[in-house]
Amino acid sequence: MPKKKKIVVKIGSSLLANSDKLTLRYAFMNGMMSDLAQLQKEGHDIILTSSGSVALGLNMIGKRPEDAGITDKQAAAACGQPLLMNAYRQVASEHDMDVAQMLVTAGDMEERRRFLNIKNTMVRLLESSIMPIVNENDSIATHDLRVGDNDRLSAKIAQMIEADLLIILTSVEGLYDRDPSDPDAQFIAEVEDVSQHLESTTGISALGSGGMLTKMQAASMAQHAGVETIIADGIIERPISSVLKNERRYTRCLVTGETATPLKVWLSNRLQVSGTLVVSKEVAALLAAGECGISRNDVISIQGEFTKGDVLHVYDEEGTEVARGLTNFSSEETMLMARHIDMPVEDVIGYKTKSDIIAADNILILEENHLPLDAPEHDPRIVVPV
Repeated sequence: MPKKKKIVVKIGSSLLANSDKLTLRYAFMNGMMSDLAQLQKEGHDIILTSSGSVALGLNMIGKRPEDAGITDKQAAAACGQPLLMNAYRQVASEHDMDVAQMLVTAGDMEERRRFLNIKNTMVRLLESSIMPIVNENDSIATHDLRVGDNDRLSAKIAQMIEADLLIILTSVEGLYDRDPSDPDAQFIAEVEDVSQHLESTTGISALGSGGMLTKMQAASMAQHAGVETIIADGIIERPISSVLKNERRYTRCLVTGETATPLKVWLSNRLQVSGTLVVSKEVAALLAAGECGISRNDVISIQGEFTKGDVLHVYDEEGTEVARGLTNFSSEETMLMARHIDMPVEDVIGYKTKSDIIAADNILILEENHLPLDAPEHDPRIVVPV
């Protein structure tokens, strides 16, 4: 019997829904669920990350993908999610599978306690041989509060459960060195450093929210967590096992280097920013050497509203992000302490503490190959120069 693996499978709207009629592609769903059922019987733990609710609900609200706004898509998701899960339950029952629905938001993945609660629920489902089907809760997510696409969501799930493998099924065979429609495009079967291919393409399908770029971003996130990623064509018959048995070609993104701890993996690829700190180049160098945390004396400026336990992004004076870490204080407390370094801490914030703003054990130093993330657009009134 092959070694038991934790496998996260991601499928997009373009595979699940007919782009013209916006109806389910039952042939694909049946072939995929049959394949997943067999893998489950072989002892593997399977988590499915599935798009499709928005596409299936658009007909009900009388909209097409190309002219649907954010509120249209939220309403479509509310209509389409029951249709999608009902179809999954019906097809799963034909293959003696039990499935469960898990709807998450970006906030659920970014807030540490909720993140761990989701993980515990997912582990309990897997212990009972129930396959979790995960989707972003699109009916309440706005542009600013979204994970962004299910490619990156699948990578976050793979990080969460410390998966062995992430399989992203799409409408092409895998990664090419340029647009696959180019006759000179070369297929790339194996990737060691995903960060070198993040700009491979920016094409987006009619129904999906991401193209190959988001798939490579997901592979980058997974790679940092020690999870191998496979990108393959979502064929109808045995779409997953045919890849696992090397019966057709696909792109494999290898795991290289040493994997960080689960906490630092969670810190490494943030989808949202709670707040930022700016420190001097000298302090940034000490952080990189692992010689210190960040004290109130180190803070040049802060930005954003945050609470204790939020993740802050740390920049040097030149605007380069150097680290991320869990803060021990709120933005208001940090602001007061940084402004009044000549006063005892208890006189400033009302209680005694010896804690750094960010403790050394809760800091992740970023390397060049980490997924880039734009600085947030915070209220400028919250910027506090020291």
